[in-house]
Amino acid sequence: MIIRDQFDPVLRKEISKKKHIAVIPVGSIEQHGPHLPVSTDSDIVSEIASQICKKCDFLLLPTITYGVSFEHFPFFNLSIKKSSLTLILEDLCVSLFDNHIDRVIILNGHHGNLEGLKRFEKRINKKLKKSKVSIFSYWHYLEQDFDHAGFVETSLMLAISNNVKMNKAKKGLITKNLNKKQISRINKIALKSFPKATKNGVWGDPLTATKRDGMKILSEIVHNLSKVCQT
Repeated sequence: MIIRDQFDPVLRKEISKKKHIAVIPVGSIEQHGPHLPVSTDSDIVSEIASQICKKCDFLLLPTITYGVSFEHFPFFNLSIKKSSLTLILEDLCVSLFDNHIDRVIILNGHHGNLEGLKRFEKRINKKLKKSKVSIFSYWHYLEQDFDHAGFVETSLMLAISNNVKMNKAKKGLITKNLNKKQISRINKIALKSFPKATKNGVWGDPLTATKRDGMKILSEIVHNLSKVCQT
């Protein structure tokens, strides 16, 4: 059920009939190389959340499209502070519980949100008598190594969007032949300055990405996440 499309009497009646789980997708607005739109993280997590809600009969809330993306400067980003993300989610969850929603799932679509989400989890669990909130980052539910505007994200966007310009796609940072120490060093640099670590804002190789691969990856994520969310 998509919350924003409902009418108050119908919604209240539905919530009163049984216990419900609400899903809040959280994305970002930030650069994704020259071939993907700045809405990529929000677009992907919105689609995954929508499919999970249909499959599991959850309540789908509107996506929080802004995230913590300061590390992408001077490339384009519209960012909020970690503290802001924490407070927004806390207010939303308290409001949902006041409206008799039983549990909340936060579905994260951007790596830079992780620290803010950890802060939020501590605050909300301290505020509530028992934990009613679960947080998942969708890339933990696929076998393939994740990337940024590389093969995985580009394939996913080809599967869900027409706003992909493959003729402008360029290979970015490739870590395949690097050792653990080198990768760790690059990760630390990327957390402070993603452009400095990747040069062109792309982590991975989008050149071989296809819609077919995207559909397969999307199906894998939804399947794996749905099983976890239902338990």
